[in-house]
Order: sequence, then C-alpha cells, then structure tokens
Amino acid sequence: MVQAPQRTAFSGPTLIRLLARLADVEVTESRQSLSDRLSQWVHWTDAIALSTALNGNLPCAPPGGHALGSVEEIECARVRSALVNAIAGGSASAAAKRHGPAQTSSQGDSMDAALDYPAFRQIYLSMQQTMETGIGNLRGRLRAKLAARTPDMSRLAEVDAVMERALSPRERSLLATVPGLLGGHFERLLKADRETRADAQALEDASEIAPGAWLTVFRKDMRSVLLAELDLRFQPVEGLLAALRTR
Repeated sequence: MVQAPQRTAFSGPTLIRLLARLADVEVTESRQSLSDRLSQWVHWTDAIALSTALNGNLPCAPPGGHALGSVEEIECARVRSALVNAIAGGSASAAAKRHGPAQTSSQGDSMDAALDYPAFRQIYLSMQQTMETGIGNLRGRLRAKLAARTPDMSRLAEVDAVMERALSPRERSLLATVPGLLGGHFERLLKADRETRADAQALEDASEIAPGAWLTVFRKDMRSVLLAELDLRFQPVEGLLAALRTR
C-alpha cells in the first residue's frame, strides 16, 4: 500500500498554514532571521526614523500586568467584533444574494453556469479594505493615547508609527496574493464536484449528490482565511494594548 508523504511541520502563522493546506503546497520555515527580512523591507529613510525613535530605553510590560479595563480595550473589542460580523456576512450572505437563485436549482450544471469566482474575489478584496481601514484607524487612536502618557510611551508610539509606514506596503502586497490562492481552491472544488456528479450520472445515482455542497465548503474556507487574516492584522493593536496596560 502506497502512503502519502508526510508534510514537514510548519509553525508559522495560522493564515500561512491554512493557505498552504487549501492550496496543497509544502511550506518550509525561512532560513533568514527576522532582522535580515526587515532590512530588506525597510527603506533607508524609515530606518533613520526608526533609529531616532529607538534612541532611548523603551518601556517594557511588567510580568503579570493589570488588565486595562478601559475605553481603549472596549473600543478594540468593538472594532474586532464588527469586523468578525462583517466577515460572516461577506463570506456567506453577500455571496448567497449574488448566486441564490441558481443554488436552489436541482440541476448541478445550471448552478455551476451561474457561479463565478470574481464575485467572491471582490467580496474578499472589499473585506481586506474594510479591515485595513478599521484597524488602521484604531491603531492610530491607540498610538495617540500612548503618546499622551510619558516620553517613553511617546517614543514607543513613534516606533509603531514608523513600522506601520515602513511595512504596510509589503503587508499589502503579500496579502493581495490571498484572493488568487483562494481562486485556485474554488476551481479545484468546482472541478471535483463536476467530476463526482459526472460519475454519479453515469451510474444513474446523481440524486444522492446535494447540489452546492462544495460551495458551502468553499464559503466556510473563505471565512476561515478571512478570520486568520484578521488575527494577523490585529497583532500590532494587541501590542499597543499591552503597552497601554503598563503602569
């Protein structure tokens, strides 16, 4: 019996691991250090600004820091909840409105003809823009709160501002590839469903196949990818919250 090769364990972000699984590709750990990566991404003008901001000791969060329990934490929870709800609506109901009539058809071929990935791609791109805008505005408000505290906190806020300015283009470029990877997943699911139905029809057993089941799988996968991307984008916000919790 031939066994499938075992994939190398990868401990990267959830988004990368999820995309690797959906695209069925092998992902290996980068041999470059984080500092080497950053040196390639940060422009020399941003490097000067970062060096200036780092010219001093930055505050560190003490072990077992107190919970913030303030309007900042409530606001972060509100923004995150709104984005999660938008993702749920965007990956399910919005697509259903576009393709709803075709999905109720008992003929799989008729339903397939009404489906197109560009509609889902547009939904994903729209959600990326919503996340970028909402999280960017929140991040700016948290920096303003941090800068108003102490000189050290103000320096930390400046570091975050420089890092956002320096790394945002790279982040935007990398995340822009996600819809393309999902497009490949969409096509593979659709192809597999068509082949399964063709085989079933040949055996006169097509009635056992639920029309649109593959599309339900795709929507669930797209929602999972969007939530993983939200977690990734929210990391700087979590860092600023941790700094605001210090006393």
